[in-house]
Amino acid sequence: MALPVRSVISGSIFLGDCCHARLYSFAAPSVLYRRTQYKASTTKMASANAQGRPKTIDSHLHIWASPQEAADKYPYFPGQEPTLPGHLDFLLQCMEEASVEGALIVQPINHKFDHSLVTSVLKKHPTKFVGCCLANPAENGTGVKQLEDLILKDGYRAVRFNPYLWPSGQQMTNEVGKAMFSRAGELGVPVGFMCMKGLNLHISEITELCTEFPSTAVLLDHLAFCKPPLNDEEKLAFSELLKLSRFPQVYVKFSALFRVSRMSSPYLDLVPLLAEVVSNFGANRVMWGSDFPYVVPESGYKGAKEAACLIARQASLSSSEVEWIMGKTVMQLFQGQWLP
Repeated sequence: MALPVRSVISGSIFLGDCCHARLYSFAAPSVLYRRTQYKASTTKMASANAQGRPKTIDSHLHIWASPQEAADKYPYFPGQEPTLPGHLDFLLQCMEEASVEGALIVQPINHKFDHSLVTSVLKKHPTKFVGCCLANPAENGTGVKQLEDLILKDGYRAVRFNPYLWPSGQQMTNEVGKAMFSRAGELGVPVGFMCMKGLNLHISEITELCTEFPSTAVLLDHLAFCKPPLNDEEKLAFSELLKLSRFPQVYVKFSALFRVSRMSSPYLDLVPLLAEVVSNFGANRVMWGSDFPYVVPESGYKGAKEAACLIARQASLSSSEVEWIMGKTVMQLFQGQWLP
């Protein structure tokens, strides 16, 4: 059974650029529905841009050393040498061309637990980038101290849980996982989950952690890797994603669209999925992310931003909701960052 789209606009005019278009709709009465109430911090971010145009912030990207940087100072982890460029200068060029003002840098597997490159970039561009470190689930528990140091000493403001780095046969809900998840919440740092092999494999772990530690914010990377469902298993996975909206601390990254779409750019098969996610979570718990540099050969960096905006409009989202997804949500989550 096809997933429902909330409504269809019978006629509309868009003024402005791709992501900051104003929607003037000639809508059928069925278009009107009750929108999720946004948090009081909406007014606090009215000054996010002195020109009045909301900032576009990328909630998910990676950088790694150039071959020269790897040889000189920031070596790749053995066996994780990148196959495409992802150095800082290339990222800055792409962001400028796409008018993206800031980003959350997620520690790449190419450098694994060596955060020195990303740390250097955070120190060089403190108002442009926020860092998301990679949790080390070593059985000896040293990952907890590493997490504390990266947050308290190096200024990281998020942490990624990669379940495939846990020791064989163990889950993210083991003693080490719970210790890191709990400590992240105490330090005010959200935890991102990468469910690359399917949400169904990890939904019980995520649910357990959210239930036991409600003060820890959660980021679900890349729509929790839920594709437009074609069978019962995929329908169940997407249903489980929507059910996570019952936890107010859970946010969804509408990111790496090329990974979850079954179509080429602009990935319009994701329209009903985004409509359902926003309907359940509210736009103020959804955030766009590119997954640079992997996205570059897929749609281009600028094309990724434009695709997200187009999908949002096709899903009949309001201009306000688009602004939340394209920047205001991540700015709300990491308050004090990306200010004028």
